[in-house]
Amino acid sequence: MIKEILKLGNPRLYEKSMEILPSESENVKIWVEDLHDTLMDFRKTYGAGRAVAAPQIGVHKRLLYMHLDKPYIFINPSLTFPDDEKYVLWDDCMSFPGLIVKVERYKRAVIHYQDENFKPCNMELEGDLSELLQHEYDHLDGILATMRAIDNRSFSMEQIKRDF
Repeated sequence: MIKEILKLGNPRLYEKSMEILPSESENVKIWVEDLHDTLMDFRKTYGAGRAVAAPQIGVHKRLLYMHLDKPYIFINPSLTFPDDEKYVLWDDCMSFPGLIVKVERYKRAVIHYQDENFKPCNMELEGDLSELLQHEYDHLDGILATMRAIDNRSFSMEQIKRDF
C-alpha cells in the first residue's frame, strides 16, 4: 500500500528506530510491500528514487528497501567502512523532494544485515551505492542529509535525475 512519506520538519523523522525481532517476520512482509509501493509511486511522480527507509513512512524499525535491477531488503543493518576515503556529493531525499544537500560520505562501505529469512548477509558497496545506503542507514538513527550538510551554503533547489 502506498504510504505518505514524512517530510522534512516532521519530528517523527528524527526518532531512532528499533531492531526487528524474528517474531515480527509477518510484519516485515507488510512493511516491505508498503516500502516497495511507496518507492514505485515516488518514482512515477518524481522520476527518481532508488531506496527508502522504514522511518520515512512512519515505521520506526531498522528496515531498508532498495530497488535497482531487483529488490533488496536489509533488516537490522549496520555499516562498516574498510578505509577512510571520502568524497563530496549532492544528496537528495524523498523526504525533501526538490532540495539537494552537499554532504561528505565514505567512498566504500560494507553493509551487514539480515535478509527476509533473518539470515546474516553482507554486501560490499562503492561509490553511489555506498552513499545511498549510508543515506538510508542514517534515517534509522533519525539523521537527515540536511544535518550532514558541509556548511550553511550546501543547499540547492535543483533536482538530480538518476537512472535506476
